[in-house]
This record gives sequence, structure tokens and C-alpha cells, in this order.
Amino acid sequence: MASAQDPARDRAREPADEPANEPAHEAVRGGSEDVTAHMVVDARQAVDALPDGVVIADEEGIVRLVNDRAVSLLGTTRERAEGRPLAEVVTVTNQEGATWVACTRPYDGLVTRTGVPEQSWVLPSGEEVLVTARIHRGPGHGPVTDVAVSLRSGRARARLDRDRSDLVATVAHELRSPLTGVKGFVQALLNRWDRLNDEQKKLMLTTVHADSDRLSRLITELLDVARLDTGRLSMHQRPCDVALLIGRVIESVRAGAPHRIEFSAPEDLPDVWADPDKFTQVLTNLIENAIRHGSDPVTVTASKEGELVVVQVDDSGDGIPPEIRQRAFTKFWTTGQRGGSGLGLYLVNGLVRAHGGTTTIDDAPDGGARITTTWPVFIPGLSG
Repeated sequence: MASAQDPARDRAREPADEPANEPAHEAVRGGSEDVTAHMVVDARQAVDALPDGVVIADEEGIVRLVNDRAVSLLGTTRERAEGRPLAEVVTVTNQEGATWVACTRPYDGLVTRTGVPEQSWVLPSGEEVLVTARIHRGPGHGPVTDVAVSLRSGRARARLDRDRSDLVATVAHELRSPLTGVKGFVQALLNRWDRLNDEQKKLMLTTVHADSDRLSRLITELLDVARLDTGRLSMHQRPCDVALLIGRVIESVRAGAPHRIEFSAPEDLPDVWADPDKFTQVLTNLIENAIRHGSDPVTVTASKEGELVVVQVDDSGDGIPPEIRQRAFTKFWTTGQRGGSGLGLYLVNGLVRAHGGTTTIDDAPDGGARITTTWPVFIPGLSG
């Protein structure tokens, strides 16, 4: 029977020496550091993939992470930005020269505050930038743990504002010209009615009628442009006789001023499935555009190709170079010749696409431009 004082048993019960466990602890510690390093690398790659600039600061307001886009916008480097106070990195200012951090004070305010709304600021380079921030807090409305600042170039908003300004300027210019004529002739009729003969009165009233029609068409175009942009364009499609509608458009254009417009179409041309008012609007725009930017004659042809009716309008002008043809379908595009609102081809393209057709620009056989639109053929039982 072994003694209770057996030295061998006592040695077996003694714990292992501490140095024997050190390699295991070092392995665990090294693995943790590797995991943290990988997490930092992954986070950096994630924010670098974002299209907006990102700056992340810790609870003390020290920048810990910036992405490539933020570095580019702020005109700095990652080495100079990380480890510095947020106020020294996000150096955007307002019109009075006050900095973003000084104005928004992201680390102060109510404990329920979780963000800073997007506002326009100015970079040191003078470029506009849109800045917003997300404020992260500890549990239970605790203190700020980090602030994530997002910076986005203001060019898109500036472009949108410019487009709106261009629209206002275009509307004002296009409305002022016919309104001036209407006002002048009405004033003359009121003041000199007894001294004007019937021919003079008829001429003035005819001009007023033409100008009012121009105003009506312009307002319709503007409303349709707005509806196209918002996806709220309403159409009432039904079978339409293409030759009949084009003939009416040509007669209407000729009534305003004599022009040589040639039209050809086969007798068996099928009906198209379209809104007749929108079809008329498209052809009126195309023919008037051809007259405005070319000389007589203007040639209109219609034919059937598969399940489509193809309508071509050829002018006799200088044509449109291939490199800018797609730009012709944008808002406010003009060639700089003989005015125009710059909305015609944009509206034509939008209305044709709404019908399921296409609009293309090519060279006319005898010079000038050829604009081709396609329209779906009416198929009983399938269209609708």
C-alpha cells in the first residue's frame, strides 16, 4: 500500500511549469492579431469599392479609416489622413468659410442624435461636394463610438440644377416670342379697330391664331416632357391609319407656310397600334424640324417591314454628324441654327419608345438627315 507521503505521486499531482504553456499562448495571441489584420484589410477593401468618399473617426475624433475616393476628393493621402483629428481631414467649408466639423459638431448634441443630414459644402479645390454623416453610439443612447462621414461629388446635383435653369430659360424664351406677337396685334386691334380695313384685321387675327397654336403646342410638349421624365405619360392606343394621319400633318404644316413636302406610301400599308394624338405630335415635330434645318423638299415615306411600320423623314440640310447623333435625343440639344426649344427630338424619341418603337438618325440619300421611326403594326386580337 502506497504511503500518503509518496514523493512520486506528489510530483505527478504538481501542475506543469508556466513556461511550458507559453508557446500555446503565443500561438493564440498571434492568431488573434492575424484575424484583426484581415478584418482591417477586408474593411479597407470594402470602403474602397464604394463610389462615395468615406471617412471613419473613432470616439475621440481621430480618423481611423479613409477610402480612395475620400482621399481623391479631399486632396490628401491615406498616410496623412489616418491618425489625425477629423476636423483636419474633412476640410470642407460653407460659403462663409466655416468648416463642416465646426458647424455640425458630430460629437455633441442630444444623445438621440444619430446622423447629420446631407448638405452642400465646398472642397479646398472649390468643387461642390455633398456631405452627410452617420453617428454611432453605445447601448442605451451612450456616448459616440464612431462617426462615419460620406462625401459625394456635387456635379450630378449641379447638372440637375443647370437642367432646371435651362428648362426655365427655354420656356421663358419660347413663350415670350409668340406672346409678344399676340399682345401687340391684340393691342393694335383694340386701339385702331375703326381705322383698320378687313384685310388688315384678318391678317392680324390669323397671326394671333397661329401664335396661339404655337403656344399650345409648346405647352403640350413641356407637359409631355415632364410626364416622360416621371413615367406618367398616358396614352390611348387604337388602330391608326398612318397615311391619313401623315397627310393631315402635311396639310397642317403647309397651312402655316407653303413648303414642298413629298409623301409616299403603299396602298396596302397596315394600321399601326398607336395613340393618334402622339403619332401626330411626333410627325409634326419631325416635319417642322426638317423644314427648320433644311430646305425644300422634305420627303416623307412609310413602308411595312415585318411587324413594324417604318416612317422616314428626309430633309435637305447639312445632316447630323454620326458622332453627335445620340446627343440629338437629349434635352435642349440644338444645332445652333434657326433656334428651336431643343426638346423636339427628345420628345420624339420618348414618345416612339413609349409605343415600343425606335428612332434612328442616318444620312439621307440626297444629302441632309434621315430620321426613321418604327411603329408596331395593329394585329387584331394581339394588340392592346
